[in-house]
Amino acid sequence: MNRFLSNATNRIDAKGRVSVPSSFRAVLAQRDIRELYCFQDFVFPAISIGGPDLLDRFERQIASEDPFSPAANQMSLLIHGGGVFMKLDSEGRLMVTDFIRDFTGISAEVTFVGRADHFQLWAPQTFEAMQAAARTERRLRGLGSE
Repeated sequence: MNRFLSNATNRIDAKGRVSVPSSFRAVLAQRDIRELYCFQDFVFPAISIGGPDLLDRFERQIASEDPFSPAANQMSLLIHGGGVFMKLDSEGRLMVTDFIRDFTGISAEVTFVGRADHFQLWAPQTFEAMQAAARTERRLRGLGSE
């Protein structure tokens, strides 16, 4: 499989590291992603993580705009000012830094959420609440269209 799918919650160890789920590590290996581009999601209180190609996609979008436009400047603030590169350690763990904790509210556990071409880090209770709200909204839209 070459997509990030499903979700899993793992505990942060005493040194502030969390094991990335093996299915996500397999996708990273298959895509030969060694350096992770991490950014503060534009919508959710989550950190989105992908390879350098994810950053390239956003930079192409910025390049298509007038470089002095508000849209280009706002996008740069979000993807450059709200992004960092990280690496997994030799055992497939990611350091849960203040950059991650402060933006997400993550404390003792991390929920990894697949998003097809990237994955996200969430505080478990926040993910559960947002997923339940999304499911309810979808259900209500489905019922309203009959």
